[in-house]
Formats: sequence, C-alpha cells, structure tokens
Amino acid sequence: MEIASATALASLAVAQTAGTAALTAPTAEGVDFSVMAMFARATPTVQAVMILLVAVSFWSWAIIIEKARMLRRLGREARDFEGRFWSGGSIDDLYGEVSRDPISPIERVFVAGMEEWRRSFGPAGRVLRGTEARVDRAMAATIQREAAGFQRRLPFLATVGSVSPFVGLFATVWGIKHSFEAIAIQQNTNLAVVAPGIAEALLATAMGLIAAIPATVAFNRLSAEADGLSEGLEGFSDEFLIILSREIDREQSGLN
Repeated sequence: MEIASATALASLAVAQTAGTAALTAPTAEGVDFSVMAMFARATPTVQAVMILLVAVSFWSWAIIIEKARMLRRLGREARDFEGRFWSGGSIDDLYGEVSRDPISPIERVFVAGMEEWRRSFGPAGRVLRGTEARVDRAMAATIQREAAGFQRRLPFLATVGSVSPFVGLFATVWGIKHSFEAIAIQQNTNLAVVAPGIAEALLATAMGLIAAIPATVAFNRLSAEADGLSEGLEGFSDEFLIILSREIDREQSGLN
C-alpha cells in the first residue's frame, strides 16, 4: 500500500514537472512541421507574403502555359503559310485566300504588303514611285505590332523572377525577427523555442524561390522563341520585298 502510494506521488510529481516544463520550455516533440501547420503558426505579415507568392506563382504558370501554346501554334502557322507561299502558286490567288481573314502574324504581314502594293498603281496601271519603300514600311509596321504581341505579359515573368526571392527574403527576415522576440519574451534559448519560427521563415524563402525559378527559366525560353518568330517575320518580309522589287524593275524596264 505504501509502495503504491509512493508510486502515485512520484507519478504526480513527474506529471507536474512535465506540465511546468511544457509551459516554460516547449520541446520540438509533437510540433507539426507540415507546410499548412507552419503557415498557420506564421505571423500575419509572413502569411500575407506567402499568399502573395502563391498567387504570383499560379499567375506565372498560367502565363507560361498560355504563351508556350501560343508561340508553338504561331510557329506552326508560319511554317504552313511559308510552304504555301513558296509552293509556286500565284501570289494573287494566295492573297485572295487569306485577305478576308488573316489569322496568323505572317499572313497579316503578307496582306499588309499586298494591300500597299495594290494601292501603288496609277490610273494608267503604272507603278508609282516609292512603291518599294512604302511596301517595306507597311510590312515593318505590322511586324512591330505583332512582335509587341509576342512579348506581351513576358515582362511580368521577368519581374517575378527578379523580385520574388527578395519578397521571400523579407518574410524570412520578419519571421526570424519574430523568433528572436520569442526568445526575449520567454528568456529561453532552447532550439525548440526558435525552431518553429525559423522553419516558418525559411518556408517563405523557399516559396519565393519556387515562384522565381520557373518564371526566370520560362522568360528566357519564351523570349527567345518570341524573338525567333519576329526574326522569321522580318526574313519573310525581306524575301517578299525582293519579289516585289523584281516585279517593279520588270515593269519599269517594259516602260522604257
């Protein structure tokens, strides 16, 4: 009986000591370090930064997927049109097919050049002076508009790639500051006191990198593809202008 009483008192003493220790110096045991748990424990400032980074990351991926599909489709349409253009058929017939509804950038460049070419004949059917320069400017203006469309929303990816790590770092600094405040308040340097706060702070840095790395890689890749499409339009414009220039020379030689 006495032994049982002593055992019960000892157990009660251990329980009280453990309860006091749990209040004064919580250990890492039993602490949930899952992403959602760390987000729930974070300060409102760090939570706001995390939400911002997640939203930016989702928006970046939406832009990446949309631009990748668009540029791939435009490249395929450009190759198809160039195949038709260089097939040996009549340019006037091709213009009649695509002028009603030019769906691709290269078709719009072609239509702009042909429209200026057709407006460059005088009453007697002679080619007006300066026709070649006007056709060139008409196609160049169209190329400039199309190139701007290729690059649309890509600067957002560049901004995300360069700014997101620093936004995450800001949240990390803020979270570490909060951890040091917890040390000062509890007057305890036990790692279990500061580990959750530091983990939450480092999570913000990781989220900043997760948002930045795909955006940077995609920006470089998509920008290169957009530049390639623009260069392809310029190359087609130069080749088309050579054909028109040859036709102008023939007509002028015939007049002379």
